[in-house]
Amino acid sequence: MRIAVLLPCYNEELTIEKVIRDFRRELPEATIYVYDNNSRDKTAEIARNAGAVVRRESRQGKGNVVRSMFRDIDADIYVMADGDDTYPAEFVHDLMKPVIDEEADMTIGDRHSDGSYESENKRPFHNFGNHFVKGLINRLFRSDLRDIMTGYRVFNRRFAKTMPVKSEGFEIETEMTLHALDKRFRILEIPIQYRDRPPGSESKLNTVKDGIRVLKTVFWIFKDYKPLSFFSFIALIFFVLGLLVGVPVVTEFFQTGLIAKMPSAILAVGLMVLATNSLTCGFILDTIVRNHRDQYELRQNEYRE
Repeated sequence: MRIAVLLPCYNEELTIEKVIRDFRRELPEATIYVYDNNSRDKTAEIARNAGAVVRRESRQGKGNVVRSMFRDIDADIYVMADGDDTYPAEFVHDLMKPVIDEEADMTIGDRHSDGSYESENKRPFHNFGNHFVKGLINRLFRSDLRDIMTGYRVFNRRFAKTMPVKSEGFEIETEMTLHALDKRFRILEIPIQYRDRPPGSESKLNTVKDGIRVLKTVFWIFKDYKPLSFFSFIALIFFVLGLLVGVPVVTEFFQTGLIAKMPSAILAVGLMVLATNSLTCGFILDTIVRNHRDQYELRQNEYRE
């Protein structure tokens, strides 16, 4: 069985050697790939000296790195972690076992079950953002996942080779989870311990910038994957606004037989037309999305490991 350990890296010279050494200890038969994403330090050199296969991805962003990894690397089992030593390598066997036993297509290293992420992570807004996005996605897909944005994951070949990666940055983890939920891949969460970066190692995350990008990803995927719900909500807004503007006009007409508030009448009609059009778009796009899911399932049936 071919096992590939995938380590996206950007300026991780302080920790990358230890990460490679830890995964080499746990998985001596695996090939460890370090994708250097335009690092300005000695990450690539240290990784190469530590025995990893080093490749370079010139397009900045973790999503771009993962896209290249999935396209370029052939393996049966894919282990994805970070080069910052926040995910202990000793949990990799727990993550791999359900995938090897064909009980899951993707396993997720759950940082929240034991409370280690909240205690180790020194960025409170990240904790809030994780819980907020988790709540949105669980409500949207009627799931019960505990850790949506973890970077410690294991995939089988089917998942890695059939996932269209569209994200460019750190929202890639959210996209993976959403794709798996929408396409009904088997997901299993495995509790792990999380540890914060060692002193001197700086996080590449920007709380506001990356938080906005994740929310944009959730918004667009809500529109793309659940168009009927999305456009029905918009239609409801237009409908309510149309009622608020139009009811006084209709009431006046029944009382006097005249329409004195012509601008309000035109606005009300326009809002109702927008509501109808939005609902119609939702039904049409929902049919297209359902057809796309059917085609994706057929391609899955044709896929061979």
